[in-house]
Amino acid sequence: MQRSRGRRVLRWTMWGVGAVLVLAVGGTLAWTQIGVMTAEEGPLADARANPNITIDDAPEGIVLAPADGDSAAGLVFVPGAKVDPWAYVAVLQGTAEAGTTVVITRPWLNLAFFDLRGLDAFTSAAPEINEWSVGGHSLGGVRACQLTEEAEALVLFASYCSADLAGADLDVLSLSGSEDGLSTPAEIADSRHLLPATAELIEIEGASHASFGEYGPQNGDGTPTISAAEMHATVTELVVSFFAD
Repeated sequence: MQRSRGRRVLRWTMWGVGAVLVLAVGGTLAWTQIGVMTAEEGPLADARANPNITIDDAPEGIVLAPADGDSAAGLVFVPGAKVDPWAYVAVLQGTAEAGTTVVITRPWLNLAFFDLRGLDAFTSAAPEINEWSVGGHSLGGVRACQLTEEAEALVLFASYCSADLAGADLDVLSLSGSEDGLSTPAEIADSRHLLPATAELIEIEGASHASFGEYGPQNGDGTPTISAAEMHATVTELVVSFFAD
């Protein structure tokens, strides 16, 4: 009798643990799909109409390339947490126009830290290119820092590294916004020691966290004082100049 009761208790305990796990996994999956910040239709439509670039919705990601096909280098770009990858097309189109093929990834479950794929999972979108850099926005930048082993350079948008790259032989450009309420200038400065001494850190006056994408305002962010057009031009100038050096 005692043994039978013990088995029932064990069975109910196992069912309880299983139910908790199912609820936890289900809740996490639901959370990753709720509140995804979608791309603004106007800027994306303008980018699609840009005759100087091509946009390919490829299996590896969204591929932006110069329309003349003259591209010798590539950039794999990882989106921020729960941000639609298409929200970065408008911001990165200028980089593609200048001759760098850009592959915007689609992180698993809309969160970069769930996506464990290596850089080659994305560079395969343009196998003719041998020189690749990696970059990302916000949490996407944190993930990009973990993918630098096979990259020539690192580009961070409103982000910073959790991995120590101070001793890496790596060119780094870190762009931040003076009005960023999420990856604040102070937080980015505090993590400066994790980047190589040669890293270039530039604060864009008037830019907020969401200024680095086209997905509308974001909770907890500051209020931008820079226009979208000026932001796009500034980011393009800084990134293109960085790659040209």
